[in-house]
Amino acid sequence: MIKGQVVSGDFGKIAMRVKADTHVELGELVVIDNLEEKFILQVYDLQYGSQISQQNLEMVAGMNLEEGSFSIMDAQLRNYQLALLKPILTVSKGSTMCKKLPSFFSQVREIQQTDLTFITTPKHPLFLGKLRSGSNALDFDILLEGEKVLSEHVLIPASTGKGKSNLMSCILWNLTTQPYAGMLVLDPHDEYYGRTGVGLKDHPQKHNVVYYTPISPPPGARTLKLNITKLKPDHFRGAITLSDPQRQCLFAYYKKFRKEWIRAIVEEKRIEGVRFHEDTLAVVKRKLIALLTLDVTDGRMYSEGIFDMIAGENTITEICMELERGKTVIIDTSFFSGSLEIMIASIITSEMFAKYKYYKRTGQLKAKPVISIVLEEAPRVLGKKVLEQGSNVFDSIAREGRKFKVGLIAITQLPSEIPKTILANMNTKIILGIEMNSERQAVIESSPQDLSQDNRNIASLDKGEAIVTSVFTKFAVPVKIPFYNDFVKEELAKIKEEKVIVDDSMFG
Repeated sequence: MIKGQVVSGDFGKIAMRVKADTHVELGELVVIDNLEEKFILQVYDLQYGSQISQQNLEMVAGMNLEEGSFSIMDAQLRNYQLALLKPILTVSKGSTMCKKLPSFFSQVREIQQTDLTFITTPKHPLFLGKLRSGSNALDFDILLEGEKVLSEHVLIPASTGKGKSNLMSCILWNLTTQPYAGMLVLDPHDEYYGRTGVGLKDHPQKHNVVYYTPISPPPGARTLKLNITKLKPDHFRGAITLSDPQRQCLFAYYKKFRKEWIRAIVEEKRIEGVRFHEDTLAVVKRKLIALLTLDVTDGRMYSEGIFDMIAGENTITEICMELERGKTVIIDTSFFSGSLEIMIASIITSEMFAKYKYYKRTGQLKAKPVISIVLEEAPRVLGKKVLEQGSNVFDSIAREGRKFKVGLIAITQLPSEIPKTILANMNTKIILGIEMNSERQAVIESSPQDLSQDNRNIASLDKGEAIVTSVFTKFAVPVKIPFYNDFVKEELAKIKEEKVIVDDSMFG
């Protein structure tokens, strides 16, 4: 279908007169056939155009409003819409970035599936949804190179209600069938496993899903217990705020008492030759007791929460082993405070990162799956204010994790709170609808592709609509993300259909 015709513009802003009987939307993809090559362009703004002066237009509007119907000869020819287009790609035998203009007065048509044959299926496919043109989804899957995308970090910025959880649920369902990635999911809302609804427990390969919860684990799940002797001072970074003397106190007790260092602080054992102010030790003790849910009776320490004196000694090791096998490990943190959730994430992540650093040194890393850590409300550990107090394991992974096949999926409503240096290291951004202009600007300024003309486009994204900008895509790809429940039904139906075909083939 012909959408319009090029009438003016420059390289970054091509004006198309829209055909009177067609509709054009923000974000819509269009094509110009130019000799032996095609130009793929995207609508980024819409305007009214007219051959009648503004003064006369106002007169006509007044006549219509005050006197009734007033028509102009050839109204469709005199008044029209202009769509502003930005060139995305030139396609001939392959695809390249646009470096020239299409012919003047070129006709512009809607995009078709046959225009996208240059997009190939990657070795490790990560499904994100269907290609979107405006608000319409095309029957064309958007698949990224999953191993590279996950190891080089993903940012998912969006306002509340724009579909962050729905997107993450679809990604996890897809990755559960893929052995190239181990996923560590800290789930503050207990939604991904599907304890009370559709979730990964319903996946045909649910043996690849490991679910830890502190309370009433369902059949097949595991009780979350961590041995307190496995804790180290570094695990508390970001979980509790400590002054320099208090931090020195932690490390001094760890150096002296090793596995028993927390007990030593809680039971107020003294370190010979080292003196701390009584208030320092008292504050450290109080913070540890509150965070770890400990009890002190008659000067002796007892555990009440997930941290245990005896059980849970192998929990961290088991989680790391499951991740190394390419499984999805979900930690239900819905019963915890934000501080405790951060600490649990820090403990597991630190152990996993250390292992993969060792594999890098010993030449074993290439055979290992990529590890991706899903962080809800990412500024809690990657925010500017948090990092001013000192680096943490998530900051280290954001800066150098790609060298060790360990990446982050950072989900946030406030990308502007994350330092620009970290945002720049997130080489794939799946941008959902963002209402605040300051947050849109933070994402636009750190995106791999030029999104300077997409401010309105991002603001207009509805639930389930996204723009994927990545160093692994040739252009910023508009995507329609499926509704999770419908996506699961379709996936299960495909598997059932494939099974029937295989069964029938057994009978010739």
